[in-house]
Amino acid sequence: MLKIIGVTELQRRFRPLFEEVVRKRTPIVLTRGSRPEAALIPYEDYLRFQQMQESEVLARFDQVWSRLAEVNRAYSDEEIAADIKAARQG
Repeated sequence: MLKIIGVTELQRRFRPLFEEVVRKRTPIVLTRGSRPEAALIPYEDYLRFQQMQESEVLARFDQVWSRLAEVNRAYSDEEIAADIKAARQG
């Protein structure tokens, strides 16, 4: 179950709250001035989140690559190479 606590409470009770995140896998949202600012989560959850972000980035890159291929379908590889060469020579 998610917990929401203030930064001051985290400072006072860090060790037991840390143990709760690690052992019970309880995520904690940290607030400052009643506004959520950060989260304390188990490391495995963090790794999963990172992997999801990487997968999302790769999926978006694939979408862009497909759109570029569609836009450039009317041009030959030689024309594209010539445009790239001209752009690099500036």
